[in-house]
Amino acid sequence: MKRRLYYLLPETSHAARLVKDLNINGVKSRHMHAVANNKTALSDLPLTNIRQRKDLGKKIENQLWDADLMLFFLALLSLFLMAIQQVPGWTLIIPISIMALTYALGNYFIQHIPNVHLDEFCNAMKHHEIILMIDVPRNDIWDVQQFIKHHHPEAVTGGIGWTSEALKI
Repeated sequence: MKRRLYYLLPETSHAARLVKDLNINGVKSRHMHAVANNKTALSDLPLTNIRQRKDLGKKIENQLWDADLMLFFLALLSLFLMAIQQVPGWTLIIPISIMALTYALGNYFIQHIPNVHLDEFCNAMKHHEIILMIDVPRNDIWDVQQFIKHHHPEAVTGGIGWTSEALKI
């Protein structure tokens, strides 16, 4: 799973120069995606696909989070019912294990998976700013951020999210 770096740029020309410089430094155009409001022309920039524009990653993330919570509370309910029915103590291990697992998965997610999403940039797009999303391996985040910071100070860091090439999001 790659990380998606979000950058806000004031004009299309700035974004085009950044894309060109990143291409020269080894980031392929297919790993960059530009999005803006409908009035901003992005003809020289690598565009987003429909899944990226609709932020499918956020929908998947929300569904997984909801499923995790639902499973936790179903296990809690079954634990409560099992305790009322006075079932043998060893059988309580099953719902307790499910609750522990769902807690651990949720905890891992909030501590290790960054979750900036495109809808957080609605105001920037209303002000005709360009959002450039750059997909990089986790190990390359620092290098790309430092390159952009030193060579393109007009680019404002918007945060880090996750992406999956397999899902094309």
